Amino acid sequence: MAEALLTEVTASGDAAEGAGVVAAAPPPGGRPFWRRLRARRSALVAGGVVAFLVLIALAAPLLTAVEGQDPTTYHPDLVDSATGGVPLGSFGGASADHWLGVEPLTGRDLFARVVYGARVSLGVALAATLLQVLLGVAIGLAAGLGNRIVDQALSRVTDVVVALPVMVVALGALAVVPAGFPRPVLIAVIIGLVGWAGTSKIVRAQTLALKSLDHVAAARLSGWGRWQVARRELLPALAAPVITYAVLLFPGNIVVEAALSFLGVGIKPPTPSWGQMLSDADTWYQAAPTYLLIPALLLFVTVLALTVLGEGVRTALDPRAESRLRVGTGRKQETRHDAEKEAGA
Repeated sequence: MAEALLTEVTASGDAAEGAGVVAAAPPPGGRPFWRRLRARRSALVAGGVVAFLVLIALAAPLLTAVEGQDPTTYHPDLVDSATGGVPLGSFGGASADHWLGVEPLTGRDLFARVVYGARVSLGVALAATLLQVLLGVAIGLAAGLGNRIVDQALSRVTDVVVALPVMVVALGALAVVPAGFPRPVLIAVIIGLVGWAGTSKIVRAQTLALKSLDHVAAARLSGWGRWQVARRELLPALAAPVITYAVLLFPGNIVVEAALSFLGVGIKPPTPSWGQMLSDADTWYQAAPTYLLIPALLLFVTVLALTVLGEGVRTALDPRAESRLRVGTGRKQETRHDAEKEAGA
């Protein structure tokens, strides 16, 4: 989804530059945006799911205090050493003291590790997304407002960054960064430094199109500097595509963090994360299936909700953009549109 938006926006920006027009619609005001977003029931449901997950992550200490457990304490008496550490009892050892059961081999409370893992997974993805947006907007504006040499140089650097594989960069960084450096911060920085190029391409394309408009040209002729023009004239118009792309980047960053942890180069124990839990669960999927299913289901629900919410934000910011996800009210609107066409004919 994010790649499709990147292709569409950059292509429209390049076409607008050659034709002397801007393809991007101006961002709507606050009230029209919320009205259009509320009209998409799927986006509202997805937003509620995301808000609930964020609330769980923020309230992790309170929730674990209510349960009376923590994510790091071992409970060897709750696993069967004769079978290699399989949790005792049904559903992975779920009980009144351990709501989701316990972790195989160690007996650590699974609920506590899940809610604290939400903090790590969502926090890393959020920090990486913010870094991607900041770098992408700054470099994209510099390329779009700079002369031909600056534009070409920054564009080539952006193309190189696009081709960088996250896994290889992560392995190289882990080889030189001291072991004591906080691993969640390192993963967020790696993802951010490798993933800003898409935002930069969008900002550059839209900047090239927007700077030919009359009000931007008038601001430049009145003596405003380039960065003053960018701050007052360009950034408000760039808000819609940048926000949309950032919302679509967020679930992708969650998947990248989970993949790095699953491959053993991401978050390390005892710090919990959903990807790290999946990595440990690959040998227990038959003996203790809940240990695999719970983090996998949470990852699936989170990524799906964020993707649907991102699509809803996109269509609410730009009403001309046609949704690529036929969920919620989209099919009803399509049927109504076809009926109106037949009535008009």
